[in-house]
Amino acid sequence: VQLVESGGGLVQPGGSLRLSCAASGFTFSIAAMHWYRQAPGKGREWVATITNGGGSTNYADSVKGRFTISRDNAKNTVYLQAISLKPEDTAVYYCKVRLGFLDYWGQGTQVTVSS
Repeated sequence: VQLVESGGGLVQPGGSLRLSCAASGFTFSIAAMHWYRQAPGKGREWVATITNGGGSTNYADSVKGRFTISRDNAKNTVYLQAISLKPEDTAVYYCKVRLGFLDYWGQGTQVTVSS
């Protein structure tokens, strides 16, 4: 199982980014996918989840209305579109998949929101 995040970077407050997570090594289309983030000095925080077919999504209250999770099962990729970014969104963003009783994580992509 391999998850590779990309798309992070430095953005000004109010800006936007689209993060991607390319998956391989498992049947992507049958797995729910998740985004988490970890800010400096804090624990890892759940951000969003999308079901295997993409028909249902859930978001943490802190990002609801600003972030959108989506997926393309033909490309084995899950996305996180973030708009109206705030300095408190600064974190390393990770995608995760649970297969059976095991969680698999990517290496993360850094998002820094600063002027």
